[in-house]
Amino acid sequence: MSARPFGGRHELGQNFLADPAVIAAVCTAAARTTSPLVELAAGDGALTVPLSRTGRPLTAVELDPRRLARRTGDHVEVVHGDLLRHRLPDVPHTVVGNLPFHLTTAALRRLFRQPHWELAVLLVQWEVARRRAGIGGASQMTAAWWPWFEFAVPARVPAHAFRPRPAVDGGILVITRRPEPLVTGQAEYQEFVREVFTGRGRGLGGILPRTGRLSVRAARTWLARQRLSPQTLPRDLTAGQWASLWELAR
Repeated sequence: MSARPFGGRHELGQNFLADPAVIAAVCTAAARTTSPLVELAAGDGALTVPLSRTGRPLTAVELDPRRLARRTGDHVEVVHGDLLRHRLPDVPHTVVGNLPFHLTTAALRRLFRQPHWELAVLLVQWEVARRRAGIGGASQMTAAWWPWFEFAVPARVPAHAFRPRPAVDGGILVITRRPEPLVTGQAEYQEFVREVFTGRGRGLGGILPRTGRLSVRAARTWLARQRLSPQTLPRDLTAGQWASLWELAR
């Protein structure tokens, strides 16, 4: 099941896992919790089968009804559905998935707004995984959700680990819900992040005053306290620095 020699319906954007080491790494990451599992885009069951061996309740969601014909136990429910529409449980749970690369951003946007999951272990395109975790600079989406979630990338996954082989590498993205958010006022904070990322200026020293929330002096004082230059870009801030900046700007 984990080393199926042929790929699936490529028109559905499916690149199935074929590397036992990667499968084991995903399962290990998911083992950080004991809550029920929801697997999105289950495909042929490369992750479903080993996850089912944990004995945890598992819901496997797959769009293609010809997939997942293999039985995995009474504690596994197979749902033929769309990962972007499937209703997640209203109790604490863990999300796992080898996401179709072209649906990654849409899936993450939807996932971030779901209230009950505590951990997500996702195989996504490497560039997405890297930017979500702030490696080499964080994206606006990451900064917008950092106060509520922690992001980590424990492994890069080479393209040859998938069948069919995609044009780019993947990455294991682990997202953990923080016990307590770093900020309050989610909508206002996220609007502030948008203003900063899209603001004019060669660095935060020029961008921040143009938001109308901080004076030039206040912006430069904050940057100095954080040991950042006025040319620092929004992508270079950490989660803690975004929280600190929001407390000053709100």
